[in-house]
Amino acid sequence: MDFKQYKMKQKNSLLSISLVMLVVIGMLSSCVNTKSITYLQREDGNDSLRLEKIQGTAPYIQKIQPFDLLAINVGSLNEESSILLNQANITPVITSNFPSLSGGGASRTQPLSYAVDSLGTVVMPLIGAVNVANLTLAKAGETIKSKLTQYLKDPIVTVRIVNHKFTVLGEVARPGIYNLNDNTTTIPDVLAIAGDMTIYGRRDNVMVVRQAANGQKEMARIDLRKRDFLMSPYYYIQNNDIVYIEATQGKITSSDRTIQLIPIVTGVASTFLLLMNFLFK
Repeated sequence: MDFKQYKMKQKNSLLSISLVMLVVIGMLSSCVNTKSITYLQREDGNDSLRLEKIQGTAPYIQKIQPFDLLAINVGSLNEESSILLNQANITPVITSNFPSLSGGGASRTQPLSYAVDSLGTVVMPLIGAVNVANLTLAKAGETIKSKLTQYLKDPIVTVRIVNHKFTVLGEVARPGIYNLNDNTTTIPDVLAIAGDMTIYGRRDNVMVVRQAANGQKEMARIDLRKRDFLMSPYYYIQNNDIVYIEATQGKITSSDRTIQLIPIVTGVASTFLLLMNFLFK
């Protein structure tokens, strides 16, 4: 065997080793267990299409609390009075860079609104102080409307809370603080707003932290792979809820190994390049 044949044999051997390494890496990177990332699986494992009726919990009913900010809109035939009453709702103020439910995390404005004081009352033009503590939005609108009837003919009143929010942390595309605009926002809504979980998010162990009426913190864990989470009392999000998506052990292990293997991989690659350069120069 002459030197040229020897070099060719060495070249073929190195190319074979490189090909095997690429195949092994490809196989390892493609091994994903779809069961671990699929939502709403059936208990019997049969996911064929069929009609299922699941009795869930009722939506959370928002009630006005001290220090809430209310957007109170009044409509009537008296345009001047309507403008006076709605002035607080059309005066914009700059808020922090919290993303809203409509998306986007840039600096934004929101109505100045009516502030509920520590006693649960709001002060409006014409009618003065109105107690709205622990009232639903519909009931608060009716209460304000009844007081306005002596000044306006057939007023229409709508009330909305503008400072309720929830927080999403962990393995989602867009973690952050988001506005809670209504009482029908669910866990799936939260995931959609935050861009869904990453591939490393644990679908079987979603944590919801909530402040109970007695001031204590409640912590619940939800398995989104099982359909019975639709019946959970934490299915509907409430004001100040925190939703935390834990990372899988695979990401933690992968991150640790990546950091540990960087010097080794760098050294092997350098040695391999030097050997290739020596053999084929």
